[in-house]
Amino acid sequence: MSWITTFSGKHIDPANPEPEKIDIIDIAHSLSQLCRGNGHTKIFFSVGQHCINCALEAKARGLSQRIILACLLHDASEAYLLDVPKPVKENMPDYREKEDRLLKEIYIKFLGRELTVDEKAIVKEIDKAMLYYDLKYLLNEISEEKAPGINIKLNYKFVPFEKVKNEYLKLFNKNCVISNNENQMQEFLKNQYDESNHILNWLKYW
Repeated sequence: MSWITTFSGKHIDPANPEPEKIDIIDIAHSLSQLCRGNGHTKIFFSVGQHCINCALEAKARGLSQRIILACLLHDASEAYLLDVPKPVKENMPDYREKEDRLLKEIYIKFLGRELTVDEKAIVKEIDKAMLYYDLKYLLNEISEEKAPGINIKLNYKFVPFEKVKNEYLKLFNKNCVISNNENQMQEFLKNQYDESNHILNWLKYW
C-alpha cells in the first residue's frame, strides 16, 4: 500500500501527491490534532495553533493575503508526512526532498504558484519568531538569542481541536487568493467542502 487514508476518505501518496487529492479540510483537521514539539510540550498545543499564530502575525504586520495564507500553510505537509525532529530530518535527504515537493504542490494548489525566495524568507522569519516563544512557553527552553518582536498576543492555553480546525478554515477562507472573483472563490471553497463528505459547519464562516 503506497497511500494513506485522510479524514475525508481520500487515498493520497504523500511521496507522489495528486493535487486534486490535497484537501484543505484534511489539512486543517490533521494539523489541529498534531501536537507541537513531538508531544513533549507542557500542554497540548497543536501545529494548527502554531500556523494560525504565524498567519495572524503576518496579518498584524500588514502583509499581503498571499503571505498570510503562506504562513497558515507553511506546515501543511505535516498533515500527510507528520513532523520529523530536526536532528533526524537533517540526516534524511530523501525525506526532505519529498516534504519540499509536497509543500510546493500545496502552495501551487492554494496560492497559484510556489513561493519566491523573498516570500520564503518572510514566512521563515515569522515561523522562527513563533518558534522562539513556542520553545519558551511550551518546553521551557530559553534561547540565548534576543527575543524577537511580535505584534500579536500569544495564548498558550489548551484549545479544543474542533475550535482550532474551524479557526484554521476561517483564516483560509478569508485569505484565499486563488481567484479575485468572489463567486469563483466561493465555488472553489464549496468544492473543497463537498469532496470531504463531512458536515463540518464551517460554511457558516462564508
